[in-house]
Amino acid sequence: MAASEPVLSLRSAVASLGPRTVLRGIDLSVSRGEVVALLGANGSGKSTAVRTVIGQVPLTGGSLELFGTPFARFRAWHRIGYVPQRSTAAAGVPATVREIVSSGRLSRTKLRPMGRGDRAAVARALEVVGLAHRAGDSVNALSGGQHQRVLIARALAAEPELLIMDEPLAGVDLSAQDILADTLREQVARGTSVLLVLHELGPLAPLIDRAVLLRDGLVERVTDPERFHDPACHPHHDHDAEAAAAAVRTGLSLSDTDPGTHV
Repeated sequence: MAASEPVLSLRSAVASLGPRTVLRGIDLSVSRGEVVALLGANGSGKSTAVRTVIGQVPLTGGSLELFGTPFARFRAWHRIGYVPQRSTAAAGVPATVREIVSSGRLSRTKLRPMGRGDRAAVARALEVVGLAHRAGDSVNALSGGQHQRVLIARALAAEPELLIMDEPLAGVDLSAQDILADTLREQVARGTSVLLVLHELGPLAPLIDRAVLLRDGLVERVTDPERFHDPACHPHHDHDAEAAAAAVRTGLSLSDTDPGTHV
């Protein structure tokens, strides 16, 4: 892949859930080593956007490329780590923390047994999220924030080049948010690209290169995430979403936006 080529590129993307069109022609790109945050009200299309990237929601229009490869031909899924919206890591299935995190290596190991390198990657992922001491414990004994960290470790175990996280701060206490921020800081320092769905920037704000506001399946472009104040970061109702869009339009000078650059 050429150095200038994005690791993720959505162009004029259209997607529907049942009869409702959710994405209405968005452009979104993530460059190597870049951290991009998707913000917006519930129903604005944030989660649908990331689910199109991992193939859970098919595009009905537009195009998607991953690491310079059209989606239909992309097979290197070990290069992408995905952390879904908060859920229990094993959904009641008896499994240890190590077993759940080890499942993140399946995209690399296929059907072969895990080797020394795989076990080392799992151990590193557990260490990064601060759960090495709980590796042998049942995931059903963990708190909600610890479940989220297990899901993050599972994604990191694959040693992805692009990490996609859907609302990783939701329902997570402040100490766990700080651990997440430290984890992402380490991954970004290694060159990992990150796409985050967020309601608010929180402790992740210093890590974010671009914040993109989605509203009704369309994009508001923002180059400086620090310009987002709380009302613009987590609009939960329609009038809040309108206020957020207005805040973006009026709070940014022309020099703060780049209409000629894809987001």
